[in-house]
Amino acid sequence: MTLEKYIKELLYRYDCVIVPDFGGFVTNNKPARIVGSTFLPPYKQITFNTLLQNNDGLLANHIASVDKMPYETAVNFINFEVEVWIEKLMEEELVLSGIGALVMENDTIQFEPETQTNYLTSSFGLSSYISDTVLRVEDIVEQQEKELQLANQRAIYKEQVEEIEAKAKVFLLPNKSNRVSNIVKYAAIFVLSTSIVGLLGTKMYQDNLEKKQILALQKEQKTREIQIQEATFVIESPLPTITLKTVAPVDKYFIIAGAFRNKANAKKKVRQLAKKGFEAKIIGTNKWNLTQVAFSSYVTLDEASKNLNIIKKNIAKDAWLLVK
Repeated sequence: MTLEKYIKELLYRYDCVIVPDFGGFVTNNKPARIVGSTFLPPYKQITFNTLLQNNDGLLANHIASVDKMPYETAVNFINFEVEVWIEKLMEEELVLSGIGALVMENDTIQFEPETQTNYLTSSFGLSSYISDTVLRVEDIVEQQEKELQLANQRAIYKEQVEEIEAKAKVFLLPNKSNRVSNIVKYAAIFVLSTSIVGLLGTKMYQDNLEKKQILALQKEQKTREIQIQEATFVIESPLPTITLKTVAPVDKYFIIAGAFRNKANAKKKVRQLAKKGFEAKIIGTNKWNLTQVAFSSYVTLDEASKNLNIIKKNIAKDAWLLVK
């Protein structure tokens, strides 16, 4: 087992785990919270204190008990791991799986805790929950009022159309088929719907209308004989247009493969991961100015967590999840 696994086991039971000659991991209980639309349960927040370096025996005794080894052997194992950690910190970010990431900046160790593991035993079994969008009562009422307004306006337009059809007078030429009479009927409706201005009933308007109908019929017979299936009406006040805007889903979850002080090394890591089939990419720098490389990115926490477990099991046990 690696040293961080022993530390994780102790963090569930103790509020402080000291790694001799390195520092102490201290936990503080935090209440449940809401981040955006995600509800998160109570948890233990991990911090790192470089001043806690004296061996209190807790970590060494735990290792000796679990692995059935002498206490001195456990102490030597801790010292060896600490040397490896410090050597790695001199070059790049040190990621402790399930605990967090450490980086050396201006001869000081900075710590960024991992948020995926909850060490608060009273929250065991509680997971984060993403709520659906909740519509306000005012929004629902407003939508219903708009729908009612549209329905009323459609009814008014329908009545206007029926009134025009009832008033329209159809003129038939002698010895013409039913198909021709239909053409005349719809032509009359079209003329009436676009030019009616309150002169219905006057003889002058009727004479003018009859001439236009006959001319329209003759022109139609010369070009093609078709049956008009529906009449098109020009409405001065058309129905309002409802525009729906869609937002493309954005990747918020990134499985981190590493963080590099030298950007060239980060690009090299991306090429290596791409050859293995990952959609790897550089996702910017962290607050320690290290270039971060991600195996891949995801829209949902569910999908990201599943792939993180696969990667940690088969490829990189120190991979971790970044939420933006």
